[in-house]
Amino acid sequence: MFDDLPGAGRVFDFDEIADHLVEQGEQCSPSELHGCLTGLMAAGVVGEPAAGLAGLNQALNLDLHGELAEIMLELYAVTLAALEDEEFDFHPLLPDDDTELDLRVLALGNWCRGFMAGYARATASAGSGDASLPGDSAEILRDIAAIAQAGVDEELPEDESEGNYTEIVEYLRFAALNVYMDTQGRAAADGGGSPSLH
Repeated sequence: MFDDLPGAGRVFDFDEIADHLVEQGEQCSPSELHGCLTGLMAAGVVGEPAAGLAGLNQALNLDLHGELAEIMLELYAVTLAALEDEEFDFHPLLPDDDTELDLRVLALGNWCRGFMAGYARATASAGSGDASLPGDSAEILRDIAAIAQAGVDEELPEDESEGNYTEIVEYLRFAALNVYMDTQGRAAADGGGSPSLH
């Protein structure tokens, strides 16, 4: 994942990041971290990776350090490149497809919760939490909040559940891109720069 993007020096391994989180005594998932970073950027915080790491720590009440902090700095830079990529090569960081569907759906919900936390942190920090949202962003944010509560319907056949999961992941890919582009468009129209975290 992310290995074809400019500046991607590594493939981000879900399990490796999860191991680092356990070592640091943190309860969140790699998907939640990536969702949070994406939410910060989608809200308009586009700057140095160090600002993204600080925003991540603040939004999720973490203290990431050492090798994990370095990985998050790389992930921030690569995610930003993906959001700005003309080929729409952005993908949420989720477990591999050979992971049990229940665990993938749980990770998907974690990604959405992280996204909402990052978005809320950035807009609150910029003082724009009450501003009207551009484009389709308000509806997309409601969808992401709803997906955060998703679970597997045990009544559905496995192939249908897999299909639903794939559709939701694809929706989230473009939802994050849309919110990011809406925010960048509004910033350009306002003539202002990106909000910063305090």
